[in-house]
Amino acid sequence: MGAHEIRMLLGGITRQRVYQLTCRPDFPAPVADLSQGKVWRAADVERWVANRRRLRKQVIPPGAPETGGPPGTAIAD
Repeated sequence: MGAHEIRMLLGGITRQRVYQLTCRPDFPAPVADLSQGKVWRAADVERWVANRRRLRKQVIPPGAPETGGPPGTAIAD
């Protein structure tokens, strides 16, 4: 999965935000660095997203808005 697929998985976040997320120490390491960009295992990225969403639900009180941003940006905080 490349950066574009990660963008779409996270609701169309910006390329810059994808770069910020993929540089995080807890983000899965890429499996290849091709001339067109880095590539990650889809299962690793999907697991990371699921864990982040699960953690956010534990931190945010029920009924509270997840973000002040557009839909699909909760994980992008």
